[in-house]
Amino acid sequence: MSAHPLIIYTDGAARGNPGRGGYGVVLLWGERRKELSAGYRLTTNNRMELLAVIVALQSLTKKNIPLAIYTDSQYIVNAVEKKWLDNWIRTDFKGGKKNKDLWLQYHQLARQYQIKFVWVKGHADNPMNNRCDELATAAADGGNLLVDEAYERETDNIRFGGSKD
Repeated sequence: MSAHPLIIYTDGAARGNPGRGGYGVVLLWGERRKELSAGYRLTTNNRMELLAVIVALQSLTKKNIPLAIYTDSQYIVNAVEKKWLDNWIRTDFKGGKKNKDLWLQYHQLARQYQIKFVWVKGHADNPMNNRCDELATAAADGGNLLVDEAYERETDNIRFGGSKD
């Protein structure tokens, strides 16, 4: 049995940044495989990359297990593995750090697991990463797009000068 019995691949995509977006997830547990994806009408690539990880964690029924999460997002790998996220939380995301809502959601979920992030080169020869990219782009290009409410609320406040309360 490997140190990481559950292997997760994730990817996010945006058509325009911001624009239509989607995420793709492949979960591998031995011979079992599960795929997840969804599309959003207005979001960013980084939000979809991060949402893919969150959705993967939310889909798990077992807690306190070691996970290997493979992603082509250096943003996520560096934020977690280099402890940037710990500092962002400590300073309440000052300096305009983005995606606070998703990072806090990730942080809560991640405490229930032993997670190791592994960076993989995107659009290369990793079949599972490529499958996640296919899922993410198909979701972004599909119908029945969801609303990234936190992102749209934030961009409306910026556009129209509203408060962020």
